Amino acid sequence: MSDALRTAHEHCRSLQEALGHLCDEELERIDAWGRHLAAVLPRGGRLLAAGNGGSAAQAQHLTAELVGRYLSDRPAYSALALHAETSSVTAIANDYGYAEVYARQVTAHGRPGDVLLLMSTSGRSPNLLDAAIAARAAGLRIWAMTGPRPNPLAGLADDTLSIPAAGTATVQEVHLVALHLLCEAFDTVTAVPPAAVAERSVR
Repeated sequence: MSDALRTAHEHCRSLQEALGHLCDEELERIDAWGRHLAAVLPRGGRLLAAGNGGSAAQAQHLTAELVGRYLSDRPAYSALALHAETSSVTAIANDYGYAEVYARQVTAHGRPGDVLLLMSTSGRSPNLLDAAIAARAAGLRIWAMTGPRPNPLAGLADDTLSIPAAGTATVQEVHLVALHLLCEAFDTVTAVPPAAVAERSVR
């Protein structure tokens, strides 16, 4: 067996174990998050999401599903991926330092009762930790998706979904599954009934 093939097998085994943890230990948490968002967003609340690198891409994936749709037709809901505000990110980084790029946006956009979802494989990114502190001061609910505990971000969040995998790629891959499950939980509550969709298309 080549080294590359051996590495691929190890990656798959790690992913299977991490997915097993997600399915055995985290589904109730994800369902609760989905139901909470379903109570907050239709009433004018907002989801703010942030991460770095691949986690930033996943944060934006989630907000796109909420503003657009996941599977079922439903209204658009307010969700912002903070890294995608490129002019704000670069201006804040230039004027205040990179650690403030999310915290200042949380202060600007967050309102009491909104939700801030922070995604980090390490749970140690200073800009996410500062964002959590800003969210706490502004009265937001803070959720974290991280790699293994303990980590500082989990300590600052109101609730944390942690994946006990050593590899960054594995953590991110399972986070993506968790995001899809979160969308499914949200849609279960908020989806427009099929009859209403048919009536809308006739008008």
